Amino acid sequence: MAWWIAGRFLRPLRTMNAAAREISATNLHRRLGLEGPQDELTELGRTLDDLFGRLEASFEAQRHFVANASHELRTPLAGLQTLLEVALADPNPDTDTMRSVCQEALTLGEHQQRLIQALLTLATSERGVEQWGPFDLAHITETVLTGRRHEAERTGITIESTLVAAPATGDPKLIELLVANLIDNALRHNTTGGRIEVATISTPGRATITVSNTGPTIPPSEIDRLFEPFQRAGSQRVGHTDGHGLGLAIVHAIAHAHHAKITARPRAEGGLDIGVTLDSSGR
Repeated sequence: MAWWIAGRFLRPLRTMNAAAREISATNLHRRLGLEGPQDELTELGRTLDDLFGRLEASFEAQRHFVANASHELRTPLAGLQTLLEVALADPNPDTDTMRSVCQEALTLGEHQQRLIQALLTLATSERGVEQWGPFDLAHITETVLTGRRHEAERTGITIESTLVAAPATGDPKLIELLVANLIDNALRHNTTGGRIEVATISTPGRATITVSNTGPTIPPSEIDRLFEPFQRAGSQRVGHTDGHGLGLAIVHAIAHAHHAKITARPRAEGGLDIGVTLDSSGR
């Protein structure tokens, strides 16, 4: 009788074990689907089904990312190959032609270099924060703005900043990348004669940076998608052709690593308001 009772209780475990062995990266859509009385084993089965669901979403996102990254990396290589083939097909190229080909080849190489650097930055950001330390968000923001004002003047964009000391804790280098990508995104997706407003705010236990920019109108339904890799909001840009759709994905990864909160909303007149709030006490 004891053997029969034990077997009856262990039968769901055998079912779970057999199903779990059959589930792999290629069929994560499968589920245990345990049915029966509401006991601990049924609850465990549902927990495992939820885990498989998260793994399936993660693998799907990874496959999507790899496919997009492969496409983005192949594009400049294909352009470079075509450029060189056309140059070699010319039996009597002159100096100006060869100089033009070399210049275009350098441009394509720089494009690929920026993409690879962005991918490495994204990977580093997703790895998490290894060294925590104090920093002033306002000081980091001012440093980034100093390096971006010339580009803003070149494209006719006005930058207005209101920077108040905002102490926080985290990885200063990653936070500088976060701020740089926020401002670069605001510059890249803007309009001629547009405007960018940058502010840092300090509240008890919190340090916040907000970046607002004029630009194309963005539907509210598109906001979440903008923080995914290789996603862009439209094609309107001012003087920029080097975006890869990784800027806000890097912002999201760094914010997540710092347990920070991101808020984003479209502006009625066009453009985007983004805020990132950090815990000033750290982890």
